[in-house]
Amino acid sequence: MAAAGSTPGTPGTPRVLRAMNDRAVLDLLVLHGPLTRTRIGELTGLSKPTTSQLLGRLEAAGLVHTTGSLSGRPGPNALLYEIDPGAGHVAALSADPNGITALVADITGTVIGQARVEAEAVAEDVRHRTAQLVAEAVDGALRQAGLGHEDLRAAVIGTPGAIDPHTGQLRYAPHLPGWHSRTLRDDLAAVLGTPVDIENDVNLAAVAEQYEGAAQDFDNYVLTWLDEGVGAAIVLGGTLLRGATGGAGEIGYMPLPGAPLVHGGSAGGGSANGGGDGGFESLVSAYVVRELTGGGATLAQVMADDAALGEVARRIATGIAAVVAVVDPELVVLSGSVAQAGGDRLRVRVEEELTGLALPRPQIRISELDGDPILTGALRSALTQARDQVFDTA
Repeated sequence: MAAAGSTPGTPGTPRVLRAMNDRAVLDLLVLHGPLTRTRIGELTGLSKPTTSQLLGRLEAAGLVHTTGSLSGRPGPNALLYEIDPGAGHVAALSADPNGITALVADITGTVIGQARVEAEAVAEDVRHRTAQLVAEAVDGALRQAGLGHEDLRAAVIGTPGAIDPHTGQLRYAPHLPGWHSRTLRDDLAAVLGTPVDIENDVNLAAVAEQYEGAAQDFDNYVLTWLDEGVGAAIVLGGTLLRGATGGAGEIGYMPLPGAPLVHGGSAGGGSANGGGDGGFESLVSAYVVRELTGGGATLAQVMADDAALGEVARRIATGIAAVVAVVDPELVVLSGSVAQAGGDRLRVRVEEELTGLALPRPQIRISELDGDPILTGALRSALTQARDQVFDTA
């Protein structure tokens, strides 16, 4: 892991090589937790003097500190080094039709503050104070953590829909009217005091699966989100597919047999209208699934009915087949409240529905992530950005 030479296009100067070694060690400490100097040398291939100089440099920069010692072996106790959690902090947020949830975490990923602001997305007063609501949520999390805006290095917000890269405007989420301003990103950065990324919520759920969930060790997979809204995140070659307008994966609008076409120039539909106006979402959203047994049932009760479970599996498999025919993933992860309610019984039935089709056969898995995968993905994305800043010693 040692930077023994220069990479193409990178000057092989001592300063650059030191920075590369610094980053390698910091990444190891993130991955493994506290390590001794000897173990760091073993993992990187660096000599003892070089490792000692490196750790002294990182300690002086406030990036690492000692945290006890390792005893029980011959000789003096070996000091343990770890990332200094105070070296940087991030905010991760999730916006939904009913409010905004914010987390604040230190550079190691430990959550130290959390807050939620309830606000109905379609309320008239929300349209003009979205940035203030975001600030209120983040401020609550920062207060709990004992921090201020100046401590934040990055912030990532997950929302339904997607930011159009050409206009900077949120598309595919008409049920979040307060988020459609072309200056929203700048407005949020102004109230939070740090650059803000606005990311599709299902894309962030896919990031969470890649880091901590069912998609670990997969470079080509699709996460299918089955909840009040329906969407997908498509990862090919380890990279999220976004599309020309940011709308790749908006399979809720996908035309399918048995579902009316979605019309309208603004990519409407979604969870704002109780199950969608048409497309795949009008077949498998949580709202629609709850109505399969006559209404008034919970998702768990619907999934306990074998006939209803089979119908849901058939509908899901029809949508998955259309996606698989185009992108040929190794894995399809089913996530969201519908998938969680159906569990492994749903997975098996979906696999049975796909059997025999003239298509590639990806693995089908149910997400097993704890907590909110959108917040988890937002946190992972924010940490990646912050570490690229904080850990750059060049």
